[in-house]
Amino acid sequence: MRTTVLLPLLFATVAGQAAADEVNVYSHRQPELVQPLFDAFTAETGIAVNVATIDKGMVERLVAEGDRSPADLVMTVDIARLQQVVDAGVTQPVASDVLNANIPAEYRDPAGHWFGLTTRARIVYASKDRVADGEVTTYEDLADPKWKGRICTRPGTHDYNLALMAAMIGHHDEAYAKEWATAVRANLAHKPEGSDRDQVKSIWAGECDISLGNTYYMGAMLADPEQTEWANSVRIVYPVFEGGGTHVNVSGVALTKAAPNKEAALKLMEFLSSDEAQKIYAEINNEFPVKPGVEQSELVKSWGAFTPDSLNLSEIAKLRPAALKLMEEVGFDG
Repeated sequence: MRTTVLLPLLFATVAGQAAADEVNVYSHRQPELVQPLFDAFTAETGIAVNVATIDKGMVERLVAEGDRSPADLVMTVDIARLQQVVDAGVTQPVASDVLNANIPAEYRDPAGHWFGLTTRARIVYASKDRVADGEVTTYEDLADPKWKGRICTRPGTHDYNLALMAAMIGHHDEAYAKEWATAVRANLAHKPEGSDRDQVKSIWAGECDISLGNTYYMGAMLADPEQTEWANSVRIVYPVFEGGGTHVNVSGVALTKAAPNKEAALKLMEFLSSDEAQKIYAEINNEFPVKPGVEQSELVKSWGAFTPDSLNLSEIAKLRPAALKLMEEVGFDG
């Protein structure tokens, strides 16, 4: 059977009418980033994958549908979004020797409610012309007054920056993190707005010298003729926390509580952690495979090596509310 992409609310089956040869996925990821994975799974197993791409309101929809939800799996990015689904009580734990063997413990929920599928690093994009090698080495460095008027970033209350802020709390404490955010805010070249790619454009335009961003955006910019020049104006720098490593986050998957096609859904989850799927992810998404031993794409390898931070993602998720509170207190986006 062919893998199909469906609009929300158009799943062919509902709870109680599930077919053994299909899986229904609510996805926050862009269709072009996950469709090749589903096509490969269908080709291998004969199980069709029906996808509803949901940009906003996924948790609310799952809660409203309750036990009648047609969704088997949820796929999303960022540990905070994964944890929000779990906290809403709409997932169920998965016990799988395959998943546990393929996915390191730091990239999965200890209780089995979510599993990371890829990682991405929150790094610094630095101007090739105006920032010397070794000028920035730690996230803590970003608070140094030498960067005054030289930093660009998307809003501090965006999930990606909140995860970084939560990790800063985890490595230090709330008082230190508040001082750090205040100092970084004072170093901004302009009000936080736009996407990670917009910040690189600002570097290219000379509006700032460094920005925070996720690694995979480099690949996206290089693939876009209108943005290639932006990408070529910067280099990737992997900062670390003092006494730690480079901050990473995940894209991941969770099994819904309703899951009308539970057996087929588990097969898809296990497939997504396999060598084949992890390699597809690496090549298409410019992200890092979570399964040890699976090679990064040649492009990603060209960005250099780094040591991922060891702070558990579950701890980062727990600290997110505190991170949001502090960002709002310092008026980071004001």
